[in-house]
Amino acid sequence: MKLYGLKTCDTCRKALKTLRDADFVDVRADGVPPEVLARADASFGAALINTRSTTWRGLDEAERGRDPLELLSAHPTLMKRPLIEKDGRLYLGWGKDVQDALG
Repeated sequence: MKLYGLKTCDTCRKALKTLRDADFVDVRADGVPPEVLARADASFGAALINTRSTTWRGLDEAERGRDPLELLSAHPTLMKRPLIEKDGRLYLGWGKDVQDALG
């Protein structure tokens, strides 16, 4: 299992505390592999972009209009976190539904 997130993200820390066997990948330092991003985009669409983030608020309209995969490649902190990959399946966020599925 891999957990893609930020080491400074409280939600990612909560998820890691519960998912002790997860390998943590810091998206700021290491990025997300393009094939994982493509699968996540196909699965979650617009929900993959965190439009409430400080990074998003700092972007102008032209940047916000870019292709989501290009935008996430350029600004990996825009990704909603955590993105969890387990047994070939992707989970986004740390809501009750994800906790139940992985618990």
